[in-house]
Amino acid sequence: MNKLKYIWQKLNSTFWFIPIMLVIVSVIFAFLFIYIDYELQLKPYGILKYIYAGSADSARSILSTIAGAMIGVAGTVFSITLVALTLASSQFGSRLLRNFMYDTVNQTVLGSFVATFIFCLLVLNSVRGGEVFQFIPVLSVFVSIALGIMNIILLIIFIHHIATTIQSDKIISDISNGLFNQLDELTEEDGDNNKIRHNPNMEFIRENYKYEYDIHSLNNGYVQYIDFTELLEIAIDREIVIITNYRAGQYIINGSQLFKVLSNEKFDDKLNEKLNDIVSIGEIRTALQDIEFAVHQIVEIAVRALSPGVNDPYTANSCIDNLSAIISKLTNTPLPNKNRYDEKGNLRLIINILTFEGMIDAAYNQIRQYAATSPSVLIRMMDAINSIYTFAINDSQREVIHKHADMIHRTAIENIKEKNDLADLERRYKF
Repeated sequence: MNKLKYIWQKLNSTFWFIPIMLVIVSVIFAFLFIYIDYELQLKPYGILKYIYAGSADSARSILSTIAGAMIGVAGTVFSITLVALTLASSQFGSRLLRNFMYDTVNQTVLGSFVATFIFCLLVLNSVRGGEVFQFIPVLSVFVSIALGIMNIILLIIFIHHIATTIQSDKIISDISNGLFNQLDELTEEDGDNNKIRHNPNMEFIRENYKYEYDIHSLNNGYVQYIDFTELLEIAIDREIVIITNYRAGQYIINGSQLFKVLSNEKFDDKLNEKLNDIVSIGEIRTALQDIEFAVHQIVEIAVRALSPGVNDPYTANSCIDNLSAIISKLTNTPLPNKNRYDEKGNLRLIINILTFEGMIDAAYNQIRQYAATSPSVLIRMMDAINSIYTFAINDSQREVIHKHADMIHRTAIENIKEKNDLADLERRYKF
């Protein structure tokens, strides 16, 4: 994952990016079609005469009607989007608003209506109906009509899309699918680094370097992206070892130890600034490198569903089902190697990576705590733990899974009063 991909994904995740791009495209095409009309001076014949704007007044009437309708519908689309955002915020939490705002369909529909409005305005301005000079952009008017028809179809698609996306099962499924894609990216080979899996002797490595110093953060905020490729290049070029203390998704305070450097040269201010520039820090968490972020979104939905004001165990169970599928896939997903080496096999970079235990803790701890008085959810959690256990590939994973099964069992014993419910859970506990 390189810096350009990060910049592109960050731009693409902003609400205004697609609408602005569509408006720019509409301006370019408006001038292009006006130029073509001016050069060709088209005279429709046959069936095309029935959609031909025969006079300047009729062309203005068509264009002004389409422009007015488009800006009116754009306001309606914006209002519907705000209603959907309000419902999503109250039911699923404000953090999920970004999922709706960054939705490509929502952005495309709103941008399409505004772009068509701009296109019609520019073409309308070019119509001339005087006695000395008359210019009717026939092709441009026809394109405006086609865009109007297309936007009506988009409006129907948009209404169906909004009605679908505010359903809890759909939201959970979309987040889960995005997380599956992130896990697939983890399996990509990272050169020869994935082939070296031993833990280096850090005491021996430290003896080869004269100095050990810290690189401190110059900003507050969440770590959004770290360019490990550039970080490794710097370490190889300067023949140093860089140890990262933070990973994407963690909050860092100005002055905190961002990196530790082992070097044969003294502290360099330029290196300090360069390493800080490699780390992108922002006000909010993003899902680009932060796998836990999507897990926390699903957990938040489950926790809200278990609150006394909502009391929706079905949504919580749906969250547990999706989380169990994610964790089951993670058991067989090779996590990135935290140790990166140069071509000679010298250790150059140590990365703070996510662990299997960290992921399963993030997935189940809060849900278990909030589901203490909900037997159906605790039973579903034990079912999920059973399913994950069948996918475990080593003893360390099984140990972590057993730990969570024990915690669920203890929670059930302390809170479930009905003997049959407790017996039902204990049957699943014995695996």
